[in-house]
Amino acid sequence: MDNGGLSVLDRRIAGCRACPRLVEWREEVARTKRAAFADWTYWGRPVPGFGPPDARLLILGLAPAAHGGNRTGRMFTGDRSGDVLYRALYDVGLASQPTAVRADDGLELYGVRITSPVHCAPPANKPTPAERDTCRAWLVRELELLRPTLRAVVVLGAFGWQAALPAFTGAGWTVPRPRPAFAHGAQVTLGAPDGPDGPDGPDGPDLSLFGCFHVSQRNTFTGRLTPEMLREVLRTAAGTAGLRTR
Repeated sequence: MDNGGLSVLDRRIAGCRACPRLVEWREEVARTKRAAFADWTYWGRPVPGFGPPDARLLILGLAPAAHGGNRTGRMFTGDRSGDVLYRALYDVGLASQPTAVRADDGLELYGVRITSPVHCAPPANKPTPAERDTCRAWLVRELELLRPTLRAVVVLGAFGWQAALPAFTGAGWTVPRPRPAFAHGAQVTLGAPDGPDGPDGPDGPDLSLFGCFHVSQRNTFTGRLTPEMLREVLRTAAGTAGLRTR
């Protein structure tokens, strides 16, 4: 595993200014802040992935929240969606603590990495298709670097699912045709690369892809996604990836 490569990638992502609308928005939010966080120095940059470089399970979200990851500099940290996700990860034994407040709070993930197809906080939480496509190269490279150990991916929400499928293809996996539709509880097998880096090579076997409703406030407040539903998907995906849960 190229640990240095992933660290370099994270630094490059944090310095990206490719999408003018997103740069303007994330920096404006960081300047004006929310009253509750007036004493914070906002991150105000693209948010790189979080978790160990030899992760066996990857969780893919949508994009950082304006006053969550855009404030703290860490995926799903400092907002209510993150509260739900990290609580569930802790409950099943994949995180060291149930809360994620700031980047230096000591939180560790066990065999799990979290990233997103769009690394900047977008206005109204809605990246444009062009912004999604511009950011794809970062996800492709992250997947390539994780590929030797990666065995399963949980995708949160339909946007992430649609954004991720071309990235998996770009990173060398085979996505079934027609493209599988998103659904909560969906499970799809992506074929491993052919040749010496295929199933019997260093890049590992096939990849298991799982769909899960996003941990957004809309979904969790209405009960569309319950804590038990989330834990069930995480346990199933972790087991497939060879991780122990409780």
